[in-house]
Amino acid sequence: MAAVIEDGDRPAPAVYHSSRRKLWLLLAGSVAFVAAGAAFLVAHSTVKMTVAGAVAVPFFGACAVVLGRRLGSGRPELVIDAGGLEHVSLGRFEWTEIAAVRLRVQQVRTTSQRFVELVLHDPDAYLARAPRLVRATAGMNLGLGFGPANIPVNTLPVTPEVLLATMKQHRPELVVAP
Repeated sequence: MAAVIEDGDRPAPAVYHSSRRKLWLLLAGSVAFVAAGAAFLVAHSTVKMTVAGAVAVPFFGACAVVLGRRLGSGRPELVIDAGGLEHVSLGRFEWTEIAAVRLRVQQVRTTSQRFVELVLHDPDAYLARAPRLVRATAGMNLGLGFGPANIPVNTLPVTPEVLLATMKQHRPELVVAP
C-alpha cells in the first residue's frame, strides 16, 4: 500500500508496487494455459482443439513473458503525483490529459475484472505515443466500449476506490465519472 504524506499543500507521490503473490498466480495460470494449448496442438483430436492450442500458446506465452519481466523488475506498477500518473504498461499521463476517471467492470462469464479507465481529452494523441501493446489492443477496447487507457487493479495492493481517492488527493478537481 502506498503512503501518501502531506508535504505542505501537496501530497507526496503515491507509489504502488505490484502484488508479487498475484503476479506469481497470474504467471502460473499463463504457464498452465501454454501447457494446455501445447497438449491440444499435439493431440490434434479436433479442429477446435488445434485452433484453441494455436491461439493459446502464443497468447499465454506472451502473457507469461510480460509477467516474468514484471516480477524481475523493481519498477513500481503505478505512481501518482502532483503532475499526473505513470503506469508500468500505459506510460505517463499528465493531469491535463485526463478529462475524467471512472471505475469499470468487465464481466466475462462468471469472472469479472475491475479497472480504472482514464477518459482522455485526446485519445488519438495518446495512442500516437502509446506502447505498441496498448496500440494493438486499443481497437478491441473500443469495440468493448472502453477507451485506450485502462489501469487494471487486479495486481495492485489497493482497491479501485482507494486508487480513485488517491487520484483525487493529488488532483482535487479531477472528475470521477459514474
